[in-house]
Amino acid sequence: MGGGNHILSKGHMVDGLYEVAFFIKKGRYAESYRVRDQKGHSRFLKLFHYPQLDRTQFDKQGNIVEIEVLKQVEHPNLVEYFDYGEVVLDSQKFAYVVLNFISGETLMDKLKREHTFNWYEANSIIKGVLNGLRYLHSLSSPVIHNDINHLNVMLDLTSKVAITKIIDFGYARYLEQSNLDFLKTGLNPFYQASETFNNVFSVQSDLFSIGALYYHLLEGLPPWFVDIPKYGLDQVKLENIVLEERRKPLRFTRVKDVATKSILRKALNSDTENRFKTASAFIEAMNGELLVEPLHATNGKKTKKKMSKKGKGFGAIAGMQPLKDMVQLDVIDALTQKERYASYGLTIPNGMLLYGPPGCGKTYFAERMAEEIGFDFYQIKPSDIQSKWVNASQENIKNLFEEARQHAPSLIFIDELDAVVPNRDDSGISHMNTSVVNEMLAQMNNCGEDGLFIVAATNRPLKIDPAILRSGRLDRVIYLPPPDLEARKKMFELYLEKRPREVGINFLKIAKATDKYVSSDIKFLCDEAARIALKSSARISEEILLKTIKANKPSINERELKSYLDIKAKMEGIKDNNSDRPRIGFKKD
Repeated sequence: MGGGNHILSKGHMVDGLYEVAFFIKKGRYAESYRVRDQKGHSRFLKLFHYPQLDRTQFDKQGNIVEIEVLKQVEHPNLVEYFDYGEVVLDSQKFAYVVLNFISGETLMDKLKREHTFNWYEANSIIKGVLNGLRYLHSLSSPVIHNDINHLNVMLDLTSKVAITKIIDFGYARYLEQSNLDFLKTGLNPFYQASETFNNVFSVQSDLFSIGALYYHLLEGLPPWFVDIPKYGLDQVKLENIVLEERRKPLRFTRVKDVATKSILRKALNSDTENRFKTASAFIEAMNGELLVEPLHATNGKKTKKKMSKKGKGFGAIAGMQPLKDMVQLDVIDALTQKERYASYGLTIPNGMLLYGPPGCGKTYFAERMAEEIGFDFYQIKPSDIQSKWVNASQENIKNLFEEARQHAPSLIFIDELDAVVPNRDDSGISHMNTSVVNEMLAQMNNCGEDGLFIVAATNRPLKIDPAILRSGRLDRVIYLPPPDLEARKKMFELYLEKRPREVGINFLKIAKATDKYVSSDIKFLCDEAARIALKSSARISEEILLKTIKANKPSINERELKSYLDIKAKMEGIKDNNSDRPRIGFKKD
């Protein structure tokens, strides 16, 4: 084994075929060396340490995807494959791939020296990268590179004219692979399309990276650049900062050409539908063969879109573990592991209905679910779609769903579903409302196939149109009861965690004192106790909490809770319900 921090040392023979000339660099799962083959030709060798490889880096046959991709590609703008094999070093198994050595420099090296490229140089380089990507995207099994940046593109200087080469395929995946097989750890967020933060990789995300590289070459910094050290190494925090920066218009300090600005804005558009569809279209635009309409400075968005928050997901929800487990298995896993579920003959869920007493956290649960699954979050309230004009409400619904489809995968949360989709058999419903219901049902039909998942909430489930509960619309019907003892205990701990409080509060005792209190009640009790403590400049104590509980009754009385149990029985088709505590339930088929 080699000295220092690397595995191989100078002069080491790999497989008896390649002599190590010198160490180049060490990565997260592999090391790179310059080697000489038996004919004395210089080669590039990448040594893979199996235990350090992520599961996503293997194909179904157990082969390393990077090596398999390199073995099949052959293009002047891609690094050239030469050989591969396996070796055992100190009783440890390694794989290696050998590539033709490139005499030149990376774009990063040139940027360090010259800071920016002139327009002619930048165009030539970007067209070379695009030609390489066009080849990858057009293979019989298309390959998404996923990691185009200034580090992974070299200028081959062996001839009079520099040739652009894409050199690293560590994050490359086949387009047909599940998004769960795409690895994003270690990627440069300034070169990543926003959707890849949620593990959505595509041809369009590759083209976004090309746009980011083009911008970097011309402007000297990646688009929407922020100083990373300010935010540490927290990946989620950095992604949030990048997303926030991308809400701002794309700024140009060096680029003056209007056509180039339009090309960059299109390539870097947050909406995949507004980006170039193919590498060929990108090249045509650069050649002036394709007219690119100038986009508005606000990144070409026509409507305001609520971005998904990169928060704690279900980790921010106290209790509700049975519900979280069920949603994880029956919904989230089904959405994120489509191929696996399909192999068992299980279909992708389309949506779910949450119903129960007010204040039990239906909206909060939907928001955290969007975070957990990594989908963009859209909320629809009755006021968002209702209009006094004929057909305007239907148009509003259509536009809302269309926007969500454009930014799929998306989670649409429909609040107060009974007001949005009232039962059409109700004698009090107007013709206009009937048209709205019809439009909503039409939009929801099998929308899971478009990358949409619907979460609807209502306090009055018997008032909604029953057609919405049919297969292909809301496939799961879930009762959200008041929190149980363990959930209440965790809620108090969560709400009081960062407030000044006395040590030793018996949260179990507090939880037992709040039976039949809903989630919003518990939040109110914590806020009220904090106000009382603040007035006397004291810490929140167990005594203050118990006094606050005694002074404030639960917002839902016994009669109302009983009525919800009756509703639950009707929704599930159960005539007898002997349980004192409501349970999470499914709609009976």
